[in-house]
Amino acid sequence: MRIIDLRGQVLSRAELLAAMPRAAMGTSEATDLVRPILDDVKERGAAALRDFEEKFDHVRPEHLRVPEEAIQDALTTLDPEVRAAIEESVRRARAVAANQVPKDFHTDLAPGARVAERWIPIQRVGLYVPGGKAVYPSSVIMNAVPAQAAGVESLAIATPPARDNDKGLPNKTILATCAILGVKEVYAVGGAQAIAMFAYGAKGSEPQDGAVLCDPVDKITGPGNIFVATAKSLVSAFVGIDAVAGPTEIGIIADKDANPSLVAADLIGQAEHDELAGSVLFTDSPELAEKVQENLNYRVPRTEHAERVHTSLSGTQSAIVLTDGLDQSIDAANAYAAEHLEIQTANADEVVKRIKNAGAIFRGPYSPVPLGDYMSGSNHVLPTGGTARFAAGLGVHTFMKPVEVIEYDEEGLKTLAARINAFAVSEDLPAHGECVLSRFVKDPYDKATLREQEKEAGLL
Repeated sequence: MRIIDLRGQVLSRAELLAAMPRAAMGTSEATDLVRPILDDVKERGAAALRDFEEKFDHVRPEHLRVPEEAIQDALTTLDPEVRAAIEESVRRARAVAANQVPKDFHTDLAPGARVAERWIPIQRVGLYVPGGKAVYPSSVIMNAVPAQAAGVESLAIATPPARDNDKGLPNKTILATCAILGVKEVYAVGGAQAIAMFAYGAKGSEPQDGAVLCDPVDKITGPGNIFVATAKSLVSAFVGIDAVAGPTEIGIIADKDANPSLVAADLIGQAEHDELAGSVLFTDSPELAEKVQENLNYRVPRTEHAERVHTSLSGTQSAIVLTDGLDQSIDAANAYAAEHLEIQTANADEVVKRIKNAGAIFRGPYSPVPLGDYMSGSNHVLPTGGTARFAAGLGVHTFMKPVEVIEYDEEGLKTLAARINAFAVSEDLPAHGECVLSRFVKDPYDKATLREQEKEAGLL
């Protein structure tokens, strides 16, 4: 891994942000490829979806919408140990999600003057579960559980067909997870075409069939590759999205007492996802950095996906950042704003309190990122690419919207009527004021007598 040496430097905020390693993303090229896919699915519906599945996933699905019996069959053949793991993950995720549900409230501002806030579930959501280099039943859980806890009425999942299934069905473990969660609307559709299907809806279970295959959704969530992320960005003007996700990443703040073997293992664990995945170590100990490098040299050639891991760790998005001390390590980590941030230091609780920017924080050597990926109860759909400076991970709040309810009675409005009118006139929006005054005076348009009318009505 390359070294970024910040020691002896006093950096401005802009300089510190610029110094952080990031993956280079070819978003303009992806846009040129994705836009025609979106347009074609919008125009031709199911016929276009089948064509793109054949082109990109090398199988023409027999059923774009997965039959419910196939979902249930996948559960009956699921390995019992894997089923137990999935069910435990679901149990923990549901326990956390239940506590995330926001509470309605109201504020009484004066007699007859109340503003309330209701949290309303989004009506229909589309959840994307990626395929590609790995299989992600965990992403089914991370998307579906908070949506269900929020009270979403209609929930659909899209995931690519498995390459080893000649009928074009998705991976069986993903389908079994859907069965465990009670999700019945599942589509064997991947990539940008799945995002188009969710955004626009799609007609026709067969090219000649005019029936509705998939209704449009109100919001799309879930991670994916650059083409999925680009598609979400392009449709975000008229359908909600959770975020435009980039490659996954880990940051680790470690001091001289950290275990270099564990640090190296955690850097490799994240690098396994993708050649563009970022693994970054922040440390004030050159000795630890050297030992971590030695452990990487031993471990990388021996891991299953050694070539992918090597590419990730040697890329510009990965680095060991040397600092003058813990304070600078924390400042650098806050500038990096990691999707996942591990704290492997003495006094870890104090360090956690000083972290302002991270998708999720993993405290201590026994809280590695894979714990959050699978079974901690937390959510693993998190902000990437530094967006944790202003964004949060997926949760129940993602699938709900706060709506204010304004309830004033006659007396409550009367006490404010003259002031509202004065405010409206100052903004050159007199009809706003007239709207309010009309409830209390005979002729709000008679400016010559308006003052007297207001006094007579008791507004002044």
